[in-house]
Amino acid sequence: MAEMLDWQRIDDPHAIIHYAVQLLRQGRTVAFPSETGYAVTASGLVPEAVRRLPVDRPSGNSEAQVVPELMLVVRGAGEARDWAPAMSPLSQRLARRLWPGPVTLIVGGGIERGLASRLPEEVRGPLCVSGRLRLATPQHEALREVLHHLPGPLVMTPPASGGSNAPGVTADLIIADESAAPAQPATVIVVNGEGWEIVQPGAVPAEQVHQQMACWIVFVCTGNTCRSPLAEALCKKILADRLGCAVEELPARGYHVVSAGVSALEGGPAAAEAEQVARGFGADLSAHRSQPLTMELAARADYLLGMTRSHARALMDYFGHLGVVPRLLDPAGDIADPIGGDQQVYDECGQQIWRHLETFVGEIAPTSPQRQQEGAEQP
Repeated sequence: MAEMLDWQRIDDPHAIIHYAVQLLRQGRTVAFPSETGYAVTASGLVPEAVRRLPVDRPSGNSEAQVVPELMLVVRGAGEARDWAPAMSPLSQRLARRLWPGPVTLIVGGGIERGLASRLPEEVRGPLCVSGRLRLATPQHEALREVLHHLPGPLVMTPPASGGSNAPGVTADLIIADESAAPAQPATVIVVNGEGWEIVQPGAVPAEQVHQQMACWIVFVCTGNTCRSPLAEALCKKILADRLGCAVEELPARGYHVVSAGVSALEGGPAAAEAEQVARGFGADLSAHRSQPLTMELAARADYLLGMTRSHARALMDYFGHLGVVPRLLDPAGDIADPIGGDQQVYDECGQQIWRHLETFVGEIAPTSPQRQQEGAEQP
């Protein structure tokens, strides 16, 4: 008979966590509450425990046969890449923006080169099907705390709905939490490269998933009054020209371009010299207001670009775990701070930023068919 502990009535939650970790290491199974139901888990290092996980085996010749039966619980997008090193940018974007939460991602990308290659074959087989993994990052505190204390991976069954008594759940230990009783199942998304499909509708509707598809570009300097605002404004100008649209239309075209500072104060205007540089390129900085770089903004970024090596190091130290790899706008080195210089210094800084932005935008955005035709018609 399963042992049951009520998460809401425990005086020492840490004691439950350590007890659950101990059982998992011993090859026992533990059921955790989540926002989509009770999930039965086992240590991925104990094949006997994984074999005892209850899963629905597919029958017939359906697509379900190439979908992993079990899922891997990960701490977030950064850890997901340890298991699928070649995850597509879209997979990483969805992981950063929809986790933790009621979303399961079925992804591919270098599975054979990731951590799954180190698992026992009896575990790897049901986890890795046709080069794909089923990944999730649930929200519940108990499950997430166990992840931080358990050596090795945590394998999980797709959650089953249930109240505090977790009816129908079979495990050696059930951590019950009536407040976590779900209303809907998880949304299951299969990602193939830059394409995606919801194979099981759930708590996160397709419209909300689609809203998370936009590409976010975040430029970072120190005070967010000179270099990064210039990079933001000039990037918008180049990107809009490349796509054949107005700057104001970029979000509707799937691009958000913003800037922030690692030591910025809130609400300061751009430097007057920077505004003049922007005007010279046909861009506008008059409405800019400085802002500090927050964890939330960094987590949304698909591209996190610093102006100097020190910025890149700080970004990696503080935000590298989010899954996006910070980079320099100038791959060869620093873009010096023009603050305190005359207009010529700002002009030279703007020219340097523009040159590197042309290369960067060329990497991330295709030229619109209209622009391609206009280019072909040039004498």
